[in-house]
Amino acid sequence: MGKKMKPEYTRIMLKLSGEGLSGEKGFGIDSETVSELAKEISDIRKKGVQIALVVGGGNFFRGAKNACDKMDRSIADNIGMMATVINALALKSALEAEQTPCKIFSGISIPSVCNDFNFEGALQSLEAGNITIFAGGTGNSYFTTDTGAALRAAQMHCQIMMKATQVDGVYDSDPRQNPNAQRFDTVTYNEIMEKHLNVIDMTAASLLRDNNIPTMIFLQKGKNSISDAICGKAKRTIIK
Repeated sequence: MGKKMKPEYTRIMLKLSGEGLSGEKGFGIDSETVSELAKEISDIRKKGVQIALVVGGGNFFRGAKNACDKMDRSIADNIGMMATVINALALKSALEAEQTPCKIFSGISIPSVCNDFNFEGALQSLEAGNITIFAGGTGNSYFTTDTGAALRAAQMHCQIMMKATQVDGVYDSDPRQNPNAQRFDTVTYNEIMEKHLNVIDMTAASLLRDNNIPTMIFLQKGKNSISDAICGKAKRTIIK
């Protein structure tokens, strides 16, 4: 991140996709990709940004999708939440290799692996400058990682939720299918819901709206994509 690039926020919830950890493999964890991601996150922290982080588990398993394959939804969601713990551990290892302090708080209890979520401990971790990763979703089935991230963003008093996706913002239709799709610079949560723009889970959108936390949708691709987004140097959409 260049010296002239100043972050627009000082406390963020960064929501990463699990697929973003798999690199070109398309599945699992690519160590080089995770290492580069950790370097970028560490650099943002050095600029004075407190970072709460949630990463999905889609590079291993998607609860709602796999539940359609005759698997009980609760079981499928539990597997998906375990996948987020795996990704959190991979990120923690990569961050610590960058000499960046990091703590994991999980919504599902795995005390031999990471801390159980508790509000005071997590907030103290964030305020102390640790990259604070929230894994295991909310600890309950039928809730997406978007909703888990929105909940933790509200609890941690984050200024914004930054959601990394496969597109560079919110469009009026899928830009991967419609070359004439129009991108919004800003859009409201109510418009997202009314127009059924599938960029964020509706439960998460309601929670963020009711707590006055905007969401930034940006493209997670290439080096410095997160840095550019937080500094206003990339295409993005702000949902308010």
